[in-house]
Amino acid sequence: MNTILILLAMLFLHIVDDFYLQGILANLKQKKWWNDQCDSQLYKHDYIAALVIHSFSWSFMVHLPVVAVNHYYLQPKIFLVFFITNMVIHGIVDDLKANKFKINLITDQFIHFCQIIITWLVLCEV
Repeated sequence: MNTILILLAMLFLHIVDDFYLQGILANLKQKKWWNDQCDSQLYKHDYIAALVIHSFSWSFMVHLPVVAVNHYYLQPKIFLVFFITNMVIHGIVDDLKANKFKINLITDQFIHFCQIIITWLVLCEV
């Protein structure tokens, strides 16, 4: 039951971070928003910083339940690989949705749920 609770907490924190806490980052991670705000080339790549910040926040949040419950048993290198991999995947997926318009919200969320389930299976050794 403990591992199921970890999975539910990870999914809940995904929803909290990806929908409620994102705030202004939802706009800042879109190239179109920057283009609409100003015509300057100075901000041309600033959307990337917002994608990285949001991806870090999301990865941190979804890993919290694993760390809280299993911190004594976690292999630091494996944990770090999952943390960074999830961060990179999240950023790429969000860019595909917000900027490249290659996927929709359903596909975006499906991929994020898969990330969480795979992370849970490996880090919680289900």
